[in-house]
Amino acid sequence: MVRKTKSKFDPVPGAPSIIVGWREWVGLPELGDARVKAKIDTGARTSAIHAWKIQPFEREGEAWVRFELHPNQDDNKTRLACEAKVIDSRVIKSSNGQEQKRYVIRTPLRIGAHVWPIELTLTRRDEMGFRMLVGRTALKPGALVNPSKSYLCPASA
Repeated sequence: MVRKTKSKFDPVPGAPSIIVGWREWVGLPELGDARVKAKIDTGARTSAIHAWKIQPFEREGEAWVRFELHPNQDDNKTRLACEAKVIDSRVIKSSNGQEQKRYVIRTPLRIGAHVWPIELTLTRRDEMGFRMLVGRTALKPGALVNPSKSYLCPASA
């Protein structure tokens, strides 16, 4: 009888589909193909992005929102004009306990070679260290966060 031994390269059932660091470069292909340095925050339920000039409007009877993204940290000159369908508006409690009503959109998120849809809230993050926060509900099922590492995935284009 021949026994097959497992190689360390064999896929392991239940293994993570992606391993990310506590900060990663992410892509937003439907939002001007923005490339943003994001904090991966499993303590936050909701994902958020720094958006300016947030203006709701209607398109064919549905709620939409126009906004500008300033994807680069400490750079308010680079602007991307965006529009997205509103899927919800929610009251979000920030880490400092303040509540704010925010528009929620659905958009693809790219980390390395992986792309999947996430819900994203629009808010001003002027005082925050990162223009985007990726919360735990946006993490791809099976994702593993290594909190001691940064930029484990190839930069998203």
